[in-house]
Amino acid sequence: MKLQIALSNKHIHLSQADVEALFGAGYELTHKKDLSQPGQYACEEMVEVVGPKGSTKMRVLGPTRPESQVEVSLADARGLGLAVPVRQSGDVEGTPGCKLVGPKGEVELGRGVIVASRHIHMSLEDAEKFGVKDKDIVSVQTEGERALLFNNVLVRANAAFALEMHVDLEEGNAAGVKNGELVELVK
Repeated sequence: MKLQIALSNKHIHLSQADVEALFGAGYELTHKKDLSQPGQYACEEMVEVVGPKGSTKMRVLGPTRPESQVEVSLADARGLGLAVPVRQSGDVEGTPGCKLVGPKGEVELGRGVIVASRHIHMSLEDAEKFGVKDKDIVSVQTEGERALLFNNVLVRANAAFALEMHVDLEEGNAAGVKNGELVELVK
C-alpha cells in the first residue's frame, strides 16, 4: 500500500518556559503556516542553535511542548560538533544539549538534541488498513532513479495523526524523493 513521504528540515520544538526565556515574558509563538499533521505549524520565529563547533538558525515549530527538543540531520549535528543519537521524537534521555539564542535571551539545554528516527504518522484507521500498530517497525520502498528501501521505519499510530512518512532532508535527497511523492509500505 502506498502513502506520501515528506522531508523534514532541521527545526526546534520549545517549551513555553523556553519561549519566554528566548522571546520575552508572556510571549506567544506566531503561526506562519500549517504543517501536514493536524494542529502542528511552522512559526515565524527562528532560534540560533549553538554547539561546540558551530551554530545554525532553526525554525520553531508549534505548539509548545512540555520539553524543548532540537531535531537535526547527522550532517547538521557534525556541523554543530555534537554526537547525536537517532531517536523517536520525545525520547531525549541521554541526548546532548546545546545553547539556544533568541532576541531576548539564551537557554542552555542540558539535553534534547536528536536525529529523528524515520517514521510514519497514521491514524488508527490507517494502521488497521496497513495491518500495523503503533511502534511497529516496517520498511518503505521508494521509486525512481535513486530508489531504495528504507528499513527501521517506526510506525506512530494515533487518532490525531494524518497519514505521512517523515524522513530528514538528507535521507530524502539520498532517495531522490520530493515532498508528496508516493512510497510503498512493505513489512
